[in-house]
Amino acid sequence: MARWCYRHRLVVLLLWVGALFGLGFAATTAGTDYANVFSLPNTDSKRAYDQMEKAFPDSAGDTDTVVWKVADGTVRDASVRSRIQPVLDEIAGMKGVGQVAGPYQGERGAAQISRDGTIAYAQITFAEQANAVPKELVQDVVDIAQDAERAGLQVELGGQAIQRVQEPPTGLAEMVGILAAALVLFLAFGSLFAMLLPIGIAVFGVGTGLFSTQLLSHTTDIPDLAPLLATLIGLGVGIDYALFIVTRHRRGLLRGLESEESAVVALNTSGRAVLFAGGTVCIALAGMLVTNLRFLDGVVIGTSLTVVFSVLAATTLLPALLGILGTRVLSRRQRRKLAERGPEPERASGAAARWSMSVQRRPRTIAVLALAVMAVLALPVLSLHLGATDQGNDDSTTTTRQAYDLLAEGFGPGFNGPLQVVVTGGDTDALAKSIGGTPGVAAVAALPPANGVTVIQVVPTTSPQSVKTDDLIDTLRDRVIPDAGASAHVGGVTAVSKDFATITGDRLPWFVATIIGLGFLLLLIAFRSLVVPLTAALMNLIAAAASFGVLVAVFQWGWGLELLGLGKEGPINAFLPVIMLSLLFGLSMDYQVFLVSRMHEEWVHTKDNARAVRVGLAETGRVINSAALIMVCVFLAFVLSGDAGAAMAGVGLAAAVALDAFILRTALVPAAMHLLGNSNWWLPAALDKRLPHLAVEPAEEPSGDAAPVRGGASAVHGFVRDAEGEAVDGAILTLLSKGGRQLDRVTSLADGSYIVSVPAPGTYLLSATARSYGTRAHHVVVTDEPLVHDVELVQGEVDADAVN
Repeated sequence: MARWCYRHRLVVLLLWVGALFGLGFAATTAGTDYANVFSLPNTDSKRAYDQMEKAFPDSAGDTDTVVWKVADGTVRDASVRSRIQPVLDEIAGMKGVGQVAGPYQGERGAAQISRDGTIAYAQITFAEQANAVPKELVQDVVDIAQDAERAGLQVELGGQAIQRVQEPPTGLAEMVGILAAALVLFLAFGSLFAMLLPIGIAVFGVGTGLFSTQLLSHTTDIPDLAPLLATLIGLGVGIDYALFIVTRHRRGLLRGLESEESAVVALNTSGRAVLFAGGTVCIALAGMLVTNLRFLDGVVIGTSLTVVFSVLAATTLLPALLGILGTRVLSRRQRRKLAERGPEPERASGAAARWSMSVQRRPRTIAVLALAVMAVLALPVLSLHLGATDQGNDDSTTTTRQAYDLLAEGFGPGFNGPLQVVVTGGDTDALAKSIGGTPGVAAVAALPPANGVTVIQVVPTTSPQSVKTDDLIDTLRDRVIPDAGASAHVGGVTAVSKDFATITGDRLPWFVATIIGLGFLLLLIAFRSLVVPLTAALMNLIAAAASFGVLVAVFQWGWGLELLGLGKEGPINAFLPVIMLSLLFGLSMDYQVFLVSRMHEEWVHTKDNARAVRVGLAETGRVINSAALIMVCVFLAFVLSGDAGAAMAGVGLAAAVALDAFILRTALVPAAMHLLGNSNWWLPAALDKRLPHLAVEPAEEPSGDAAPVRGGASAVHGFVRDAEGEAVDGAILTLLSKGGRQLDRVTSLADGSYIVSVPAPGTYLLSATARSYGTRAHHVVVTDEPLVHDVELVQGEVDADAVN
């Protein structure tokens, strides 16, 4: 497939461009139909909602609030009323506004003025729900209301529709994330074209995924949060997958492969790993379906679709673009060096090689330090409180946050999240009186009955996010309502949030067990080992605990919130653990696959666990860290999205990816594998026979060598000497194929001479090592004739390339 895409690159490019613009045109024409279907079957809040829907079918529009406060006098003063009432009348006459209920309208309106008379509010009911209200209308309402401000009179607005006009411009977070990723890619590659390739693949993958999701919103329920999360994960995996393949392709070019052969090898190795990694991400995302929460079904569709398109772009569009660019994916310095000196041995960076050997020498110390860091970061998770953020968590400079604070100041902290006790039978007056006498209740008001249903508005003494408010809901449900002999249910936004958090917490263990079990089976088949998938599962749990610890410290305890400009501390969104764990398990599995697949490849060829772990870490550590840094940049950019849920997910995922890549995969996993030794690759023989064979990243075959095969076997021979020219006796020389397969292994004689057999002409790697000497490795090009190659070993010196 890669070869076909490479040779028909213009056709492939035109197909992708056509798909992107075609889907974009169709999606723009059709518009959006996102629906936040939030259903919690068999919960008390859902029963309350069903009864209210039957009794009050016309209360459909979004209700927002205008709040004002005077510094002197009261809001009843003629000077204040003469400024506010005309504004409310003008808003009420606007097209798209249903009604405006102000505090200057009779006895019921008087309840909208605080006891001290300094704060009042009016309720604006739009004709549509918040997402359907035109932003232009909402902005006009905000402008008209705030024009009434003067010295000593503060006017603020709150509500879902108002919050929408405060969001930063759409695409700002994505643009910042892409620019940050571009900087990291340019520093990693040193080539403009190589930098643009992963970004282009991500744009095509995310674009086609988002347009498809938008079209699907007309046929199924997809929440408006789905596109944001799909962009979040799509940009991350799209850039990363292309990065892995482009890195492998550049490696092939530097080895002397032709551009087409290098692209084919890259797709047949790293491309396979990308397919496998993308599959694990989709499986982890599909694990959300286990929770049986309809709200998340659309999130699964949107995010999975974007991941699928990102994988398709990386495995079809990318080889076509590689064909168009040719050797321009290398930097000018690399192209010039390749032309002047020819193919050169690929070298892991000195830092990567040295770190890999440090882990091998001190695995216990590094494992203990890594575990200690993760344990400390995970400690805050013990105080995790799931709930729902509201406008009280907005930045203090926003009008929604100031309106929230004014209402809390004038009417109590519970006013922003009243409970609705929906009564369908029994003595309503007795129940209202009993509720009013319950500790934690600030005010009670029974609304006029309709269709046999009475709604009792209950204002708690504590804020909607307080644990005490949750306790009050339990008290009303378990004691007050049954004792009053009434048939009633407790609803409202605060009660819904509590029920959602409870259900999420109850189903979370099953969800975690499902995605860990599926991930275990995939890795078991891929690496034919019981220990490797068990290690991966344990590491995933450690990464999840530490990342949620960071979330609790930042968003629940408030550490660094002001620095990030993320408003006020509060509970962790109840839906976040499910979404974040899905993404975290999928992404961490990516890094595990790329790391362990290289180790497994080396293990299959040499059966030397220490070498396999050392080589795998040295060759993949740098690219994994670069990929992780890109993801961290993309995720942190979503702090600028203006959506509290996306900002929380961005910070949590950035922390998770950073800890996973820089501590777990770079330190703890290889240290643990060194300690476990050959047992890493243990698999019972009976199970081995029953498992299907799946090559995640097969080794490159000798046919990929630059030199064509023209004759039979040949040899490399020469002498091994030290820096003074003395013969080195007992040096071990190993001949490896370019894919890492061991072809021959010999020991030098007393005069330092050696000879290794070569199966056919081609390019090979010759490694030499001896006790008390360092290790050296060189690429050798063998023709039909035997090659004479002398090796010089230096005491204590280690060639970084030998780690490969």
